[in-house]
Amino acid sequence: MIVAGEASGDAHAARLIKAIRDAEPETVFQFFGSAGPQMRDAGVDAVVQSDDLSVVGVAEIAGALPMFLRASKKLKVAADERKPDVVVLVDFPDFNLKLAKWLKKHGFTVVFYISPQLWAWRKYRISTIRKYVDLLLTILPFEKAWYASHGVGHVEYVGNPLANEVSAGISKQEFCDHVGLEPKKPIIALLPGSRHKEIVRILPVMLETAAEMTKKDPELQFVIAVARGRNRNDVDKAILDAGDAPKNLRIVENETYNAVAHSDAAAVTSGTATLETGILGTPLVIVYATSALNYALLKPLIAVEHYGLINLIAGKKVAKELIQNDFSPATLSAELFRLLDPAVNAEVCEELRIAREKLGSGGASQRATEAILKLLPIV
Repeated sequence: MIVAGEASGDAHAARLIKAIRDAEPETVFQFFGSAGPQMRDAGVDAVVQSDDLSVVGVAEIAGALPMFLRASKKLKVAADERKPDVVVLVDFPDFNLKLAKWLKKHGFTVVFYISPQLWAWRKYRISTIRKYVDLLLTILPFEKAWYASHGVGHVEYVGNPLANEVSAGISKQEFCDHVGLEPKKPIIALLPGSRHKEIVRILPVMLETAAEMTKKDPELQFVIAVARGRNRNDVDKAILDAGDAPKNLRIVENETYNAVAHSDAAAVTSGTATLETGILGTPLVIVYATSALNYALLKPLIAVEHYGLINLIAGKKVAKELIQNDFSPATLSAELFRLLDPAVNAEVCEELRIAREKLGSGGASQRATEAILKLLPIV
């Protein structure tokens, strides 16, 4: 049984499923659980379709509680009926940690793949990891030592699954020909997130920024990268509502790596995409905005200096962070123009290269597979 709840988790889980099958080609594996489009393509029987589970914010989560309860009940029923040899919970901690507790109490072996960021906030949840997770697989280099310092030893660092798996699939010329952009003119990627509420709050500011920047430099080109899933309608609506979106604006679906890799700078919503952008080596500014209520409730719980994953890996602020009230068309355009300066661009590219090296040489899906297979009754 395998459970993911967001676009990034769906991608990680799909890679893991492939690695498991590749490691034991003679074994027939049956996967079921909560699955997004990539997991479904990989052959997971979707008891729950995770596309609708990606909700952000305290108020939003509260409003979606009946949906989460239904999903949880379906997964528990499926676990009871199918009796999986191991359950792999992929990220999505608000949902998966609660599920882990139930699963462990009912005798299932629980693996948590991609540690909740307890070192950043809500550290009290470490007790759930200690009691209800049999094996925690971490993907950030400092996490195993952090858990050890807090008395949790059933932790393995498997490397980062993105380190060797994030790259462009086509050349810049091919990408530009495909989407109708000029390769010799500046390109800025806009990544508004994969959740509905993120797109609703963040993309309008990005679009206003693009419009203002185009007035100052008509040569600029913008590409919005949309995660595969159901958020294209949210993007289209935001563009329609914006009214004066620049003419040199393109939208690509399921081509985020190509869009980012071939851009000169990027505005990226805080999350896994900031790490992916850093690995691709594109200078970026990290943005985030939520409701005033969510921010007031969550900010006191945050215990790290940086929000962006790439900054946490680097150990310093390689990418500027525009969070909540600091995020506006004026601040975003100023930082993007700064990143387009050739000298600044080259300096940030080098800092990203150094940060990227800290992630190692990849192979995380394979090492996670080795750890999981040890828990399975494979003859």
